[in-house]
Amino acid sequence: MSPSGNHSPRYSRIIGTGSHLPGARVTNQDLVQRLAADCIETSDEWIVERTGIRARHFAAPHESSSDLALPAAHAALEAAGISAQDLDLIIVATSTPDMVFPSTACLLQNKLGVHGCPAFDVQAVCSGFIYALSVADSMIKSGAASKALVVGAEVFSRILDFKDRTTCVLFGDGAGAVVLAASDEPGVLATELHADARHVDILCTPGTVAGGQVQGTPFLRMDGQAVFKLAVGVLEKVARSVLEKAQLTDADIDWLIPHQANIRIMQGTAKKLKMDLSKLIATVHDHGNTSAASVPLALDEAVRSGRIQRGQTVMLEGVGGGFTWGAALLKY
Repeated sequence: MSPSGNHSPRYSRIIGTGSHLPGARVTNQDLVQRLAADCIETSDEWIVERTGIRARHFAAPHESSSDLALPAAHAALEAAGISAQDLDLIIVATSTPDMVFPSTACLLQNKLGVHGCPAFDVQAVCSGFIYALSVADSMIKSGAASKALVVGAEVFSRILDFKDRTTCVLFGDGAGAVVLAASDEPGVLATELHADARHVDILCTPGTVAGGQVQGTPFLRMDGQAVFKLAVGVLEKVARSVLEKAQLTDADIDWLIPHQANIRIMQGTAKKLKMDLSKLIATVHDHGNTSAASVPLALDEAVRSGRIQRGQTVMLEGVGGGFTWGAALLKY
């Protein structure tokens, strides 16, 4: 019951999904050749064996995160059957904003041709979409919003060191979006967010701008083994926690969409949840790690391919720099 006791409970539900990938598809072999020019050895086999990644997409020099977010947003709005003018909340999850400020969400709002509704960014790196979805869900449930656009958009190619084969082969660019709407039927069943900054150094881009110059390094740095060990453990724990909140079990999950970082982490999480790998939605092979965009990209692909159907239960999970992690359990 609402506080007044006169109304039915208010929920949020995904009513549309969308995604967008920039035009330049970069294969492992393309990167092998690029690295070879600097006498850095790698191979398609080495990359696939360790990550499952075969290709990724890179934005053109003139494309920003808001540029990628715009077509993803349009696709989600079209799928939802509403116009941008119907939105009363815009949240963009990104670690690669167009500029220091204003937010990428404000820039996206302007490109959508709407004005007035709150628009802001959420920065939780690869967990960003889960964080943003949780915030939008809370705002809709509280009555602060009724129709929200939630986008994950990244141009990680801008912060990659192409002399470091352990990181530059992992990431790609893209955007994914959902439209959440108020509903009297449960859609977002449960969410949970976490962070532990004791692990800030294992995945970070520590540079900053001061006095017109970059201080520190503007390139992504990662301790892959440390991230791997942390990720599998926290993803299982947070998944079980949201299941408990929703009073469901492993067996109730129809589809698992984890952050698309590494196929071994993803498969390890599925196995810990006793899920058949056929229920694992994986796009990492063709998208690479698109950070905050990875979960909504995979969700949209699974919806549009017909795998995810209305009424099914979907587990979304993210884990990333911060160190952040979280999960959202949906009745699609």
